[in-house]
Amino acid sequence: MADFNFELVSPERLLLSERVSEVVIPATEGEMTVMANHAPTMTTIRPGIVTVKAIDGKVTRYVVFGGFADILPTGCTLLAESAVPADEIDRVAIDKRIEAAKAELQDGAHSDEHRTRVETFLTELTQLNGILVAF
Repeated sequence: MADFNFELVSPERLLLSERVSEVVIPATEGEMTVMANHAPTMTTIRPGIVTVKAIDGKVTRYVVFGGFADILPTGCTLLAESAVPADEIDRVAIDKRIEAAKAELQDGAHSDEHRTRVETFLTELTQLNGILVAF
């Protein structure tokens, strides 16, 4: 199986940079599986789980809270707004993000567009919280 370079970067640190066989990313339009020789694509990332399959078959997961992915035939770079290994996720931190989004909605969004973005983010965080229960 062909491999490619994958990098997962957050503002705090470089979480991963290695050759992998596939990566599943939570793109805004739905989950995408990225493999070697993928068509060039740029996509936004919603809060969710990034699943990385190493060349040796080992699978690791990371929780991301939005960002962008740049996909090329030779590699993929995911620039996350925030990311942590799934086994290090702090459920309290996700609950705080959910509460902050709810508070922002109650305080009144500045425009319909802003309100829609906050509502979408709240829905995505709630879904992510449900997914993490399964881990």
